[in-house]
Amino acid sequence: MSLRVAVQMDPIERINIAGDSSFALMLEAQARGHELCVYTPDRLTQIGRDVFASVRPCTVQDVVGDHVSLGEETRIDLGAETDVVLLRQDPPFDMAYVTTTHMLERVHPRTLVVNDPAHVRNAPEKIFVLDFPELMPPTIVTRDKAEIAAFRAEHKDIVVKPLYGNGGAAVFRLTEDDLNYGSLIDFFSTSFREPWMVQKFLPAVAKGDKRILLVDGKFAGAVNRVPQAGDLRSNMIRGGAAQTTELSSRESEICETIGPELSKRGLLFVGIDVIDGNLTEINVTSPTGIRAIKRLGGPDVAVATWDAIEARVGARA
Repeated sequence: MSLRVAVQMDPIERINIAGDSSFALMLEAQARGHELCVYTPDRLTQIGRDVFASVRPCTVQDVVGDHVSLGEETRIDLGAETDVVLLRQDPPFDMAYVTTTHMLERVHPRTLVVNDPAHVRNAPEKIFVLDFPELMPPTIVTRDKAEIAAFRAEHKDIVVKPLYGNGGAAVFRLTEDDLNYGSLIDFFSTSFREPWMVQKFLPAVAKGDKRILLVDGKFAGAVNRVPQAGDLRSNMIRGGAAQTTELSSRESEICETIGPELSKRGLLFVGIDVIDGNLTEINVTSPTGIRAIKRLGGPDVAVATWDAIEARVGARA
């Protein structure tokens, strides 16, 4: 099976290939003989029911500084001239991002979009996770200052983060006697129009925030991300250290609980975050972790992902 694959992503020339899961997926696609092209979201056009993209054919290689060769730009009909679109641009999950999901919904499922654009739109990471409160730490989503004050009074030590942020940006811990509380709430009030996520702080984050990858609802690999000294954020983009790990029985339970719902929604490649047996986020927009897991001797999740994609495409034939 040779597929025509378009990857909607941030400019490929600027990515850090050492940790980029989109690049890992492209390497595996190319190894299987699939034809690759790339485009950025601003190169999408909708005319009536049809969606077009100005794409550049590309080949990739795992060489720092020389990882991609790009051909001349051409305009294609995504619904008629591609078999698969990988929806892989990074957040912020703003109206620009939401608009691309509406456009790609026009070509899916005739062209398989991974992940399903309608369910990406309807399952933002910090809201979709609330479907599984029994798996989570105490959490509220609000911008009501009285609600936040009551939550802080109950749980003492809390974390506040923007609802549609990514990469650990603007994640703050507020202890019971933190004098920055009022200033931080004012900052969030003026900086973010949407509600915020507020969670009970989990001290075990110092031992790691586990990123678990699921493919078509099944566990595919995991990496433990340990914050650097003096920082509560474990994201590797923020200096978190990657460590090998295995699933606990609780983490297996989490995967088995949410997996069927992910598969049903067409969320084929998903990354979840788990701290001390508590599910904190379900990442469906542009999850990462493939390269770190493989580098530490774990499975190549890109292989499982393309097996799942090819199975879905084959089932439609």
